[in-house]
Amino acid sequence: MQLDYRIRIITEHEGVDFFGVADLSSAKDVIIDQGGFFVADYPKAISIGIRLPDSVVDELPDRDNRAVAVNYKHVYDITNLRLDLLTSKLASIIQQEGHKALAIPASERYDDKRICAVFSHKLAANLAGLGWIGKSCLLVTQEAGPRVRWSTVLTDAPLEITGKQLKVKCENCNACVEICPVNAFTGESFKENEPREVRYDAKKCEDYLYTSKDHSQWKICGLCIYACPHGKK
Repeated sequence: MQLDYRIRIITEHEGVDFFGVADLSSAKDVIIDQGGFFVADYPKAISIGIRLPDSVVDELPDRDNRAVAVNYKHVYDITNLRLDLLTSKLASIIQQEGHKALAIPASERYDDKRICAVFSHKLAANLAGLGWIGKSCLLVTQEAGPRVRWSTVLTDAPLEITGKQLKVKCENCNACVEICPVNAFTGESFKENEPREVRYDAKKCEDYLYTSKDHSQWKICGLCIYACPHGKK
């Protein structure tokens, strides 16, 4: 069975909402800067996304309600676990076919100073044509807005590229900027040649979310996910 087809069938069976394959050659310098040559050695990326349930995201304005917070954290954690299990499975299949593959965790920090992972899932999804980078620095899809969790498998397998980058469609909308409780977003639109800091202060967001120095206690927010009109019905 052709590897492309086999991977696509598995992802559909696992209930994935978004699937794409990206050519990473145009972003190699950015990938090296973030995660080093360890991750930049792979020319392609499989991007998969699972949509968060609207029934949970729509309640985020009431996030101080413990029931809302518990439900959101549970959905967040379980979705990340689903993604990690699937990317591990896909990486094993690709390796069995004689190719290199590296599954990137859905939510694991690599650099505490820059507050980032070893590889950007949003970058892969963007290059695969699944969405654009919004003013919130989230990946925004046409179908679900930013209400999606993402994960990635890096590989050298000869997979067919599925799409191309979409045009940014935020235009004059500032819903995510205006709703942020700590003003973490500047309102600047995404530009490939500009660092994340032009649009987003990750430290402000982190300081708001974590209520203890050792990160053992945290609260939820997600208002930028909730506010985006592309995800609302």
